[in-house]
Amino acid sequence: MSALIELKDDRSEKIHYDSSDYPIYIRHGILSNYPNYAAPSHWHDDIELIAVLEGEMDYNVNGEVIRLRKGEGIFVNARQLHFGFSSTMTECIFNCIILHPMLLCAAPAYERDFVLPVIRSSKSFVFLDPDIGWQRAVLEQIHFMVQSKDDSAAPLKVQSSFLAIWSLLYENLPLEEHTAERFGSDLTVVKDMIGFIQKNYSRKISLEEIAVSGAVGQSKCCKLFAKYLGQSPNAYLNQYRLNKSLELLCCYDMSITEVALSAGFGGASYYAEIFRKCFGESPTEYRKNRAFK
Repeated sequence: MSALIELKDDRSEKIHYDSSDYPIYIRHGILSNYPNYAAPSHWHDDIELIAVLEGEMDYNVNGEVIRLRKGEGIFVNARQLHFGFSSTMTECIFNCIILHPMLLCAAPAYERDFVLPVIRSSKSFVFLDPDIGWQRAVLEQIHFMVQSKDDSAAPLKVQSSFLAIWSLLYENLPLEEHTAERFGSDLTVVKDMIGFIQKNYSRKISLEEIAVSGAVGQSKCCKLFAKYLGQSPNAYLNQYRLNKSLELLCCYDMSITEVALSAGFGGASYYAEIFRKCFGESPTEYRKNRAFK
């Protein structure tokens, strides 16, 4: 079954925490479970930690692509646009941990003096190299959290590890004030445009409308999509529609034509054509082979 990320209207990910009482999400991930070996681009207020167990994948953070191999990982700061993918359909098995910074804020002073300086630093992400001592320690804490997730005291152990990781980040990152590049208008514009696509994908929308939603011209719209997402606005729109159609294919009572129209495609033939180009099989074959397993 495909792993589909649920997104809010502002394009941030809706995190389904392991418990309603604690903002903790710990999962064992397999890249091939995502449509086309790529998670949709998203962001959230939480911190994300990835540790690769087998294989490799590329990880895009605000348009910068980092190759992650076995034994390596990444820390993604809050509110960064990011997604993992493999353009060569290479398998990757990994641990993913998502934690809200509120776990670190036992008192307002902790947030002011230790949490916000890291969140507001110039580092949108940190590549975790096991050959570097403090980064290896972060990877070890990630693995410990995964091993402890089913313990009766799991929330306490995870919070303790999160604090240890944060201490390492605080001591080793440059904590200068956030830069114009990271918090500049371009990333906000990209979030606005993909948010517009998310809200309106089911109807016919034009490049002009996407650009207007970000208050930029069509040329800059295309440049920003290429920089941050590595594809054109139209390619991104089609991919998003395809991913949404995978959810609809799980509905027994919807025909392929109904799925195509609901996902924003003009007709079943065009939908089937680009579906096959993307996934290597027809929507009907996909439904038969995967949707109900």
